[in-house]
Amino acid sequence: MHSKKSSQTLDYIIAFYVSIIVYLGVSFYVFDSYPNNLWVEIIMESMFALLVLAFSFFDYKEIVKLYSVPKLDHWIVLFILFSFINAFLVHYFVDYVNQLIATDTLFTINYYEEYTYIENPFLWSFIFMAVLPPIFEELAFRGALFNALSKSTSIKVTIVTTSFLFALVHLSVLSIIWIFPFGILLGYLRWKYNSLWIPMIIHFIHNFTILLIDYYAYIPVE
Repeated sequence: MHSKKSSQTLDYIIAFYVSIIVYLGVSFYVFDSYPNNLWVEIIMESMFALLVLAFSFFDYKEIVKLYSVPKLDHWIVLFILFSFINAFLVHYFVDYVNQLIATDTLFTINYYEEYTYIENPFLWSFIFMAVLPPIFEELAFRGALFNALSKSTSIKVTIVTTSFLFALVHLSVLSIIWIFPFGILLGYLRWKYNSLWIPMIIHFIHNFTILLIDYYAYIPVE
């Protein structure tokens, strides 16, 4: 019985992760074919959200419990401070790597600049970079996948595995260096508070801080 349950859990995880990889492949093709298109961005983000919601539905009773308001403690202040500091470290680490390899563009992505082709670029970059990823990435990796794995293995293995998979979907060798440990923190917070709210908030603060840095660092091309 336990073996059958473990097999079903593994099948679920593989199906979920393969679906996300396929989605990423399709999105790269679509964005390359239709660059600077807001409707394409909206459609692809909606597809990812529906994909995550579909897989989450299989465990919706347990998922819903993760949206209860957690009991906070003084440690949350430290975690919030860390998310700010980590965002600055990530930004300047990427700049440092670019200097080492003598290039300005290989690893550099200005998230604000990505949306300067439309009106209100800060609003759209805020939605697509700071709001949606924390909501649906946390639901996917600290919600659905975390729940599935924790039913058949230890919490430590669950946190490490979901963090590794979280890092891999960003499809960047350089990003894995900081996304993996950041995923460990988010997984720990999910376990500690038994809620998705805290990792979502920490994820939001981190992404929003990077977006603000990019906004003030952006120099328009004349």
